[in-house]
Amino acid sequence: MWRLSQRCGRADPEETVSNVAIEHQEAGFHRLSESRLPTPESRFLRLIACGSVDDGKSTLIGRLLHEAGRVPDDERAALARASASHGTRGGEIDYALLLDGLDAEREQGITIDVAWRHLQTARRRFLIADCPGHVQYTRNMATGASQADLAIVLVDATRGLLPQTFRHVAILSLFGVRHVLLAVNKMDRVGYDRSVFDAIATRFGAHAARLGVPDVVAIPVAAAVGDNITTRSTSIDWYAGPSVLEHLESVEIATPDPALPLRLPLQSVLRDAEGGRWLAGTIAAGTLRVGDAVRVEPAGAASRVAALNVGGAPAQVAAQGSAVAVQLADEVDAGRGHVLAGGSEPLAHSDQFVADVLWFDEAPLLPGRRYQLKLGPRTVGARISELKFRHDPESLQPLAAKRLEFNEIGELVLSLDAVVAFAPYAESAALGGFILVDPISRATVGAGMIRHGLRRADNIHWQALDVDRKARAAIKGQQPRCVWFTGLSGAGKSTIANLVERGLLARGLHTYLLDGDNVRHGLNRDLGFTDEDRVENQRRVAEVAKLMTEAGLIVLVSFISPFRAERAAARALFAPGDFLEVFVDTPLAEAERRDVKGLYAKARRGELPNFTGIDSPYEPPEDPELVLDTQSAEPAALAEQVIARLLD
Repeated sequence: MWRLSQRCGRADPEETVSNVAIEHQEAGFHRLSESRLPTPESRFLRLIACGSVDDGKSTLIGRLLHEAGRVPDDERAALARASASHGTRGGEIDYALLLDGLDAEREQGITIDVAWRHLQTARRRFLIADCPGHVQYTRNMATGASQADLAIVLVDATRGLLPQTFRHVAILSLFGVRHVLLAVNKMDRVGYDRSVFDAIATRFGAHAARLGVPDVVAIPVAAAVGDNITTRSTSIDWYAGPSVLEHLESVEIATPDPALPLRLPLQSVLRDAEGGRWLAGTIAAGTLRVGDAVRVEPAGAASRVAALNVGGAPAQVAAQGSAVAVQLADEVDAGRGHVLAGGSEPLAHSDQFVADVLWFDEAPLLPGRRYQLKLGPRTVGARISELKFRHDPESLQPLAAKRLEFNEIGELVLSLDAVVAFAPYAESAALGGFILVDPISRATVGAGMIRHGLRRADNIHWQALDVDRKARAAIKGQQPRCVWFTGLSGAGKSTIANLVERGLLARGLHTYLLDGDNVRHGLNRDLGFTDEDRVENQRRVAEVAKLMTEAGLIVLVSFISPFRAERAAARALFAPGDFLEVFVDTPLAEAERRDVKGLYAKARRGELPNFTGIDSPYEPPEDPELVLDTQSAEPAALAEQVIARLLD
């Protein structure tokens, strides 16, 4: 066995489980809920197997389960049949098929989804995740890493360390996985050559140390033939260390510190038969007792614990990992998304964070774009206010970037719509780990880890003003609105918006027209036409439009605004009914035929890059308040449709 660095305990608990349930969050993260407290004689270890494609992850875990006697007879028979039809071992048992449960996995001989299996030996209980190695399934690997105590990183001895190996180690480092077992697999194919093993182990150990992974153990294995999996191999006589199973049974995982401050994220509010109100959740840190003083974060309301249930039964005390229901002595505002903290140990809260994010989506992360952020049970709107840099996938060194592409990792600043209670991920995965969700597709697009809150957020507060929007609108005798015209260049947006403003002015209404070209002469003159700049262009204009409606005006916005996400973000700034999206519908061929400014001709010649409709996409509205067909009516008639809708 190679001991590449000193062991260092992790703050996560060494748990025992009588009934383990995997709760799949929308983010793609998994969390464990345990129904009883840790005991010294029964230990629980969560581990994942990861590495590059075809390094043998499924084979190693499958053989581990098989040789440990944890495969029922009927499943053994099914494995034999599957090996005959889908196996890669020439008729022999293919242990990888124990984990590759999807038809597509078996047919292609790859792992796609995360396969979860339980294993219990005389010394320990395990929950094992076999994670896919393909680049396109990196998000699935992150699912496992988000809740692992230990990772088995497999490396094919015939291929050595590959880019995906380094990427997985970087993800393990970001998610705080402190224990790594390096399984140098397929040693039989290199003649059990010690120099091959030593070279891989040395290079891997140095890389892991640079990334801050404190405990790495290297073991030479041949999973297909069982060398060093559950028992020590006689074929590798130069290796005197433990087998994979022996190491997994003996590795030391830190136990939870009961003296840590109480942290209880609330998941739901329950009512008992008498109508009593109970707050339910799983204790993320610390100990809770009946009579303890607590605070409801982020509001800070104080109360005491009047009663406590653990697993549905009354209790006087509960520790980290316990699923509890708490009844407070006072009627305070507390519910899903709040956090109970110790009365003298308040939790940090902010609406701006610095965080690391692993990006899952094919569409890039763009600064300025809005998403939904899920932090435990709390969901809140969020905007990427700054992308500081992206991490080199191998070294985690910072690299300049204006966007994050699929599977890239970056450090960014997030601005939230509301203050939330949090802890840095290094202190608490439960209160520092989050996911980002696309507000339109509802797809999970990223997983993140909070580094710290920003102090500037604590120093900025809303100033109360005596004159408000209602008073400003009343003196003008009108209802403030934002009318957002969107469509291709040359569709007729500015022409129609100008006619609408003239018509409203003739009726004595107070307006302002924000035109895309005009705004770029001043407020947005520093922006170009890349996707990143377009996002920021629309963000600024939406904020200006919001301020103008606060002044009591009817604001007309004439922008191409090609992205649905940014139009949705603009709409989110306004109260229901105050935002009207108007799609000026003109086919590309017709807009190009008009081409008053000659822009399409320049774009076709390659002189105008990132031009909407030519080499940059336009995403038509899916449910606008108005659709104006410019080929069926004149601009004046279309303008009257808008005015009629506004005055209706």
